[in-house]
Amino acid sequence: MMRAAGLALVLAACSPDAADVTLPLPRVRPESVGLSPSALDSITSFLRQKVAEDAFPGGVLAVGRRGALAYLSTVGRYGDDDPRAVEANTIYDLASLTKVIGLTTATMLLVADGRLDVERPVVEYVPEFGRRDVTVRHLLTHTSGLEAWVPLYSETEDAGAALRYIYQADLQSDPGAAYTYSDLGAILWTQVVQRVAGAELDSFLHDRVFGPLSMTDTRFRPPESLVERIAPTEQDPWRGRMIRGEVHDENAAHLGGVSGHAGLFSTAPDLARFAIWLLDSYHDRVADAIAPKLPAALVRQFTARQPGPEGSTRALGWDTPTPGGGASSGHLLSASSFGHTGFTGTSIWIDPERDLFIILLTNRVHPTRENRALLPLRGIVADMVVEAITDGSF
Repeated sequence: MMRAAGLALVLAACSPDAADVTLPLPRVRPESVGLSPSALDSITSFLRQKVAEDAFPGGVLAVGRRGALAYLSTVGRYGDDDPRAVEANTIYDLASLTKVIGLTTATMLLVADGRLDVERPVVEYVPEFGRRDVTVRHLLTHTSGLEAWVPLYSETEDAGAALRYIYQADLQSDPGAAYTYSDLGAILWTQVVQRVAGAELDSFLHDRVFGPLSMTDTRFRPPESLVERIAPTEQDPWRGRMIRGEVHDENAAHLGGVSGHAGLFSTAPDLARFAIWLLDSYHDRVADAIAPKLPAALVRQFTARQPGPEGSTRALGWDTPTPGGGASSGHLLSASSFGHTGFTGTSIWIDPERDLFIILLTNRVHPTRENRALLPLRGIVADMVVEAITDGSF
């Protein structure tokens, strides 16, 4: 069986020298890892039909299993003003996938380093916050009591004022008492990570994750040289222009384009590299000779559903499948699965029981966020991928 040993070994080291190594992305034929090529092709046909129905302009689907990328397909166009066909290396605004690909991963690294304790009060890391009853765990599980969202970009003068607003905000519920998916909590969580790391989130992630893993198209604030490869998002009334190459999320833009709640741009192949590494870490497939930066027990802890108030499906940072099926996880992913979605039309689901990952990147907010036709399609795609497995029951 083909394994991504080199990928795991180099990233596990996470050394400065590792960032200089260009790693090939492991690729296999679908049938070699128990996936039906014709069934996967039917998913592409399904997505192509939805593009024709204007559910989204275009997108990229990546499916992998057992340490390798097994299927990569594209559908549609870049956007209304750019009829070029989407390519495998088209870059998408990840929106809230930033919370897991970036912020949660940084948190796991700091916990593995022994520098961050999720059970400690936030105030120990960010004294300006001032409340001792909110822990880092509350931020990771969206149970801090902070509001879900506030238009900081229009209600505060600059990034500093936006952070002060959060530090001084009244809680909407007692910590731990209610689940409210909160971008404000993720912004505060970003400050915890940066204070502990002693570095900005973008540079920390580049040095410890994206560089070593050769995720060369994954970054905050992409340069002008990459704009032609970036799918446009929305005709934004706040900025008065079509957004392309700058973060769609207004609050992230107000914070300078680098935040843990939104701001990352990436491609499906880059995210496949990430998913392979995370599955390798989850299954402890890193060679014993090199101490992994993400121990298997830690990855399993962060990706397992946590005890919490009614309505919560949250792990630590990650989400887990909706009970009874539905939503973006569909009905067939195993109970150990974890994933996340992004407002712009992105999603990732990882099923460690089946050693499987599913990545779907689209720009469904183009030209307007009012188009919500993609939302039920992600769960359908997840189910179709599971049904494409040929070597075991589902």
